[in-house]
Amino acid sequence: MEDNYNQFGLAWPLYADDDACRAIFISEKRHWMKLLGILLLFLYSASGFCQTAEEQVYIVKSRLDSIETFLADIKLHVDISFIKMPDKEAQAAFKKGEDVVITSEDFVLIPKRGLDLSFSELFEYPFMVIDRGEVEGQTTSLLAISILPSDKKADFSVANLHIDTQKQRITWAEINTKKDGTYTLRLTYPDSRAVLPTKLDVSFEMDRIRIPLNFAGSDVTIDRKKMRKADQKAGKIALTLKYRSIEKTK
Repeated sequence: MEDNYNQFGLAWPLYADDDACRAIFISEKRHWMKLLGILLLFLYSASGFCQTAEEQVYIVKSRLDSIETFLADIKLHVDISFIKMPDKEAQAAFKKGEDVVITSEDFVLIPKRGLDLSFSELFEYPFMVIDRGEVEGQTTSLLAISILPSDKKADFSVANLHIDTQKQRITWAEINTKKDGTYTLRLTYPDSRAVLPTKLDVSFEMDRIRIPLNFAGSDVTIDRKKMRKADQKAGKIALTLKYRSIEKTK
């Protein structure tokens, strides 16, 4: 439109030309696309907590079930007040449906349940999931849940877990077994996509497990007097895992 509407105090035509209209349209389109992107990002980040606790557990279980085999080198550090033991090395071999096999040329102190990275005992029999709400993790909020087995054949009475719902994996577990006391596991992963941890801190009750200390070897020192005086014989073991191979379900 060629008329210049100066009577309205305008120094330019009231209606912009086609190029100006096109520029305004593109600018507004980009603005809305940016807002849409922010909204989608928000919905993605919030989607983890939109699912039920039971759904989250089955997602984690599905990821763990995808591991068919793995072979890993282990470095082991023992933190027990009455045992002095140098750091050890071993190898762990896992095949789905079987127990982890630990081999070493030396004496190693590893609780059998401490290396159940598939958490198979939790899902072997029917179970119930109880939502305990959110807890704060190191970098993000975690979902706290309890797993209660419905079958008396289960080897544990209750398992408390912290689940990272964004990365869909377990970061902490406290498993109350029927025969071997309580185990606590803290799992550290190498990246955001990993299913298996590369660091595992295990705490356990030594009173409830049988350890062949008589076969510990010449480089292991046991303060038996201190061991007898200890009210609660707790053990801590730090495991570092370097995987040689991991096979997943295709």
